[in-house]
Amino acid sequence: MIIVFKPTATEEDIDHVTDRLRELGLKSQMSRGEERTIIGVIGDERLLGNQPLTVFPGVESVTPILTPWKLVGREFQPQDTTIAVDRVTVGGNRLVVMAGPCAVEKLEVTVGIAHDVKAAGSAILRGGAYKPRTSPYSFQGLGREGLDFLVEAKKQTGMPVVSEILDPRDTDVFLEKADVIQVGARNMQNFELLKEVGAYDKPVLLKRGLSATIKEFLLSAEYIISRGNRNVMLCERGIRTFETQYRNTLDLAAVPTLKKLSHLPVIVDPSHATGKWDLVAPMAKAALAAGADGLLIEVHSNPECALCDGEESLKPSRFKELMDELKVLAHAVGREL
Repeated sequence: MIIVFKPTATEEDIDHVTDRLRELGLKSQMSRGEERTIIGVIGDERLLGNQPLTVFPGVESVTPILTPWKLVGREFQPQDTTIAVDRVTVGGNRLVVMAGPCAVEKLEVTVGIAHDVKAAGSAILRGGAYKPRTSPYSFQGLGREGLDFLVEAKKQTGMPVVSEILDPRDTDVFLEKADVIQVGARNMQNFELLKEVGAYDKPVLLKRGLSATIKEFLLSAEYIISRGNRNVMLCERGIRTFETQYRNTLDLAAVPTLKKLSHLPVIVDPSHATGKWDLVAPMAKAALAAGADGLLIEVHSNPECALCDGEESLKPSRFKELMDELKVLAHAVGREL
């Protein structure tokens, strides 16, 4: 349920309610708006019995939540969430582009790509140090060495870094070396991992699972936020369908749907969604037009020799062309880039 406080409610009024909820074995998550404070109640609401919370001082209304996600929904927080990643703000009117190689390979290659994407206008550097691959014989990433390469690229360019975590035991090193922790599509329902990254304030980029419904996607985000971490971004990266002409089917309808149901920023990954470099640009533009808050785009200086997903990576020159095109489109739809 959602407890809405009056604008005149004092801190004592709010503490009185949260203390009572704690005594009953219920958890509470607080959202402070410009005029009102809202508390989302987590747990078995039957523990309240017939206790009328509306009689508590400062309480304006109590509303049951019909959707299974209590904290990611707009009932809990009507206004959009914005997330600070170093000096970059994700959410709001500005489209944030995260670009870089699918997999971190050599230091000089990683740093070179970082300089290229920054010059083109990318705000955040993406790069995979740990790679979950379908085949056990495919390149699995450089691990911690790859994270060190990303740290060096950040040092030289000033760009914050997003990279994918696979194992909860690596949380400490990601907290130290990454600015955004990515939970990949294959781990969207790895609930122990979700709870682990939810225990910290580090921003999380949560990718939609290969065959996940919107409900399942939002409930995975709920796992993270229920542990206290509200810095969650939702990433649509295509879902598995019967179509074989491209890698996945990019569900662009998910963008306005997620933004209607949730206050969290929505990112679109047209690279993994299509699996073909020549489809990345049109799908990136479509995602911007659909209302995405950001894009995740793979860029490689030599895609033919890339150790992972070279077929869907843009060369730096083509990425620069795309960024110029996105600026024009962003202006046309009232956005910034």
